[in-house]
Amino acid sequence: MTEREINGLCDRVRQTAYDLHFYLGHGHLEKVYENALAHRLGKLGIDVRQQHPLRVFDEDGTLIGEYFADLLVENVLIVELKTAKTLAVEHAAQVLAYLKSAKLEHGLLINFGSPKFQIRKFAWSKVPQSKENQVSKHRR
Repeated sequence: MTEREINGLCDRVRQTAYDLHFYLGHGHLEKVYENALAHRLGKLGIDVRQQHPLRVFDEDGTLIGEYFADLLVENVLIVELKTAKTLAVEHAAQVLAYLKSAKLEHGLLINFGSPKFQIRKFAWSKVPQSKENQVSKHRR
C-alpha cells in the first residue's frame, strides 16, 4: 500500500471513529467502541481484525510475549482504543511497541473516554539504525 493510500485509510478510520464518538458519546466500555468501530469499518468494505495477536521475540528468536492489538486494519494499520480521561504517555508507548513488534509502520491511538474526541497518529520506521549511529548515541 502506498503512503497516500495509507493516509487515505487513516482518514477513513479517523472520520468513522469521530462519527462513532459523536453518536455514542463517552462513557461506554472500550469493547463497545471496539465492536462498533470494527462494525462500521466493515460496512465500508474495510478489512478489520479484532484482538489481533502480536508476538514479541527476543533477539535469538525466542517467543517472550504476546500482545493483542484492538484492531488491525487492512493488514497495515494498528488501531489502539482507550476509554481514559485523557491520553497518556503510556498509551503512546503501547502503540509504538505494537508497531515495532508487528513490524508495521502506521498506528492510530483513539480515546473515546473524553468528552472531546482524541486521536493521535504514529509512524514507526522499520529501517534499522546503522551500528555507527547506535554507538554514537550510547557515547553521548
